[in-house]
Amino acid sequence: MPRAGRAAMSAIDIKHNEVPTREKRLAAITGYVGTVQDLESRGSCRQIQNRDRCFTQASACSSGCCQGQLASIADAVIVNHASLGCAADSVAANVNFKSGAKIRDLVLTNIRIISTDLDERDTVFGASAKLRQALIAAYERYKPNAIFVTASCVSGIIGEDIQSVLDELSPELGIPLVPAFCEGFKSKVWASGFDAAFHAVLYGLVQPPREQTNKVNYVNFRGSARKAIIRTFSRFGVEPVFVLQHSTVEQLRHLSEAAATVSICGTLGSYLGNGLEQHYGVPYLKTEQPHGIQGYENWLRALGIALNREKEVEIFILEEEERIRPELEALRQKLAGKTAVVGMGPSFGHNYVRVLRELGVDVIWAATWHFDQNYDHGGIPESTMRLAESQPNLKVSVGDQQNFEVVNLLHKLKPDLYVTRHPGSSIWATKMGIATYMVTDEFSAFGFNGILNFGNILVDKLTNSSLAKRLAARVKLPYTDWWMAQESFALLKEPGALGPTREALDSVEATESGLRPLRAVGA
Repeated sequence: MPRAGRAAMSAIDIKHNEVPTREKRLAAITGYVGTVQDLESRGSCRQIQNRDRCFTQASACSSGCCQGQLASIADAVIVNHASLGCAADSVAANVNFKSGAKIRDLVLTNIRIISTDLDERDTVFGASAKLRQALIAAYERYKPNAIFVTASCVSGIIGEDIQSVLDELSPELGIPLVPAFCEGFKSKVWASGFDAAFHAVLYGLVQPPREQTNKVNYVNFRGSARKAIIRTFSRFGVEPVFVLQHSTVEQLRHLSEAAATVSICGTLGSYLGNGLEQHYGVPYLKTEQPHGIQGYENWLRALGIALNREKEVEIFILEEEERIRPELEALRQKLAGKTAVVGMGPSFGHNYVRVLRELGVDVIWAATWHFDQNYDHGGIPESTMRLAESQPNLKVSVGDQQNFEVVNLLHKLKPDLYVTRHPGSSIWATKMGIATYMVTDEFSAFGFNGILNFGNILVDKLTNSSLAKRLAARVKLPYTDWWMAQESFALLKEPGALGPTREALDSVEATESGLRPLRAVGA
């Protein structure tokens, strides 16, 4: 139940074709440094004001998250109403799609994305005719069961009326034509693209339920643990439906008939889960993610309540705890005394702090790529709440993948381990000689077997660290000694301020060799 002072639930409007960004809906932030207790306490009342940076290095675009999700629907096609460069997001999406197909023993195929290739002339005179032509070509070439049109910065800025084109063509093609408004300039939180994708599914595909089934919607990325999940769910008399990767349009139409919705990632699945609960009464499990022991057990118990299978769940938990106890204790002895820094998305990051602590690792800092002060059900993320209760003084920061901050932080803290979920972050720690684990698979540390696998990987990383040590001895980082001597978050402004947080901080200039001092303040 929401606590006193917590913000009211923001209703998800599936009659409107566009979802507000996370900054507007969830008071999401990309700039913060403090303790997890402060983050949870003020965030639960949406009282944290975002701190901008007077220098940024790199980030990501919400269109990549949106297109990656929608392109993974097996019998749909994406028309990207954008300049050709925006289609570069499809490279990573295609790799993930093929990985998911291999997991499912499917024939390897490519995702299907068509670009309208907007050019300078289109930005002046409009490109509705071009969009119409691309939609017809997509239908004739692939005969899909749905077409999604993803917007872009260009189509958004020039005010393209995408919906009118879709309304005009829909009767002619006879399939759902659905817009997905994921223009990158609208949000600094790339996870807003996940919401745009799932909103398109709720708005354009999901139908009212005809009946309730024994299926459970499972929102995930690739589904590597699908066989284990199918076996576990069968003990409770239900069948998982993995969304969105390799789902069909027909399956997505009937998400409203499920007995419950669960997710491997709160950032990924909270919008769809809350939308199905608000509009169709499908219970959404709002516990922390099912990583590690506590997360998995709380998640299972919530599922048991939703399915009226509490007794069966408790029996399963006792069996599994007993089975893994000897190996878990051995791992804890091997990892005792080791320190770690975590750098991940907010849902994964705050969960993996707990997972590492369950293995005996001391987490000394947790950096997340953004932070939602509330989810769409009106509550602060459960993982943050649990972490604030168990480790209130843990130092945390929020930054949209600003590696100059991460490198500075790691240089000062010198942890034994850096556990991250972004390849652009992991490489820097490795070059600094730090044992690094890049969590590619969302089911790493999932459940009882997962925490054992995760722990063994950490032991291996710490034991076999010669690559990191050799790189550190030979690679010169592109950051100057001057920057490494600065406070890690010196370039975060105070809320509403025009300049850096420290009056004595030199203004900086970005060069090929990194940050360097330009002049003293007031000089």
